[in-house]
Amino acid sequence: MALVKPTRISIDQPILDRIARRVADAEIGYAPDDDASWKYGVDAAWLSSLRDYWRDHYDWRVAEAKFNVHPQFRCEIDGISVHFFHFRAPGGKGYPIVLTHGWPGSPLEFMEAAPQLAEQGFDVIVPSLPGYGFSGRPPRPIGPAKVAAMWRQLMVDGLGYRRFGAQGGDWGSVVTRELGRTHGDVVGAIHLNMMHHTPAGEPSPELIKWQQRLGGLMMLSSAYAMIHGTRPQTIGLALADSPIGFAGWVIEKCRAWSDCGGDVESVFSKDALITNVMTYLVTGNVQSGIWMYSGLGASSFSPAPITVPTGFAEFPAEFLPPAPRAAVEQSVNIVRWTKMPKGGHFAAWEQPALFAREVGDFFREYH
Repeated sequence: MALVKPTRISIDQPILDRIARRVADAEIGYAPDDDASWKYGVDAAWLSSLRDYWRDHYDWRVAEAKFNVHPQFRCEIDGISVHFFHFRAPGGKGYPIVLTHGWPGSPLEFMEAAPQLAEQGFDVIVPSLPGYGFSGRPPRPIGPAKVAAMWRQLMVDGLGYRRFGAQGGDWGSVVTRELGRTHGDVVGAIHLNMMHHTPAGEPSPELIKWQQRLGGLMMLSSAYAMIHGTRPQTIGLALADSPIGFAGWVIEKCRAWSDCGGDVESVFSKDALITNVMTYLVTGNVQSGIWMYSGLGASSFSPAPITVPTGFAEFPAEFLPPAPRAAVEQSVNIVRWTKMPKGGHFAAWEQPALFAREVGDFFREYH
């Protein structure tokens, strides 16, 4: 039986002081004279404004206090200290759902949506992926299938749930699909907000059109994943030593993948963006948060279909478009496919109320 212990987030002041010095000393470089609308990546003028705000106004202790309002615990699984928040339904006997974040996200994504789901009568568990957020690091890269097995131990052995649901986007989507595919004896249903799925069989004209669109998008936006997957330490070591550099690497994705219309601060405040970045910096998890891309290549996935009831929320600004439903249904038991009115890749963070309503509606019917 995995032992669960209560905990709180308390970052040592010398760590915060070092980050503050690095931020204050950061020099923002130049940019091309036609660098409009983040044409070449993160905008230098905007990054300079973020540096100034971070240096003069941001306070990690305020963010830390907000995290510590919520009950949180640690559980050692396979030698890794897994940190998780636990939002209980009134009475503490709600149907359990584990929510899994991805990169470059963190548990911060769920801090508004999770309490809303708990109010609907669910027990909501929000862990940090191994090597992310407030969890400990694996000694080497691991993949989503391994994480799915760890989540089973957390939910069943650690928390004593005999059956549970799972939800995720980004890496959380991959972990959640593996939970549904290979742990269906304890996972009642799954819900996704990213359908990272490659259909098999003879392609239809609709599927061919999707494949062509996906190929074009990947050419434009997947370079970071190639670097993460092949040389994670080269980029990881550089980013870990530069808070502003890491912020640029991460926030460029927050802008590109969210439903913000090009104005990242219309969806995320500077405080929220910095806090998300800080969850990696204060724990020393910049490099290990990149490792899963390499771990994916070493993973072995079951070719079995996903037979548990599966829901999907299609947010309009999701950067990775889903395959046509008919193609997905060849190997996934899709029982709900909802076209959401707004929101993007960071669904729960961008639209917590819409997310909580959609996920709650699904799991009330399928658990």
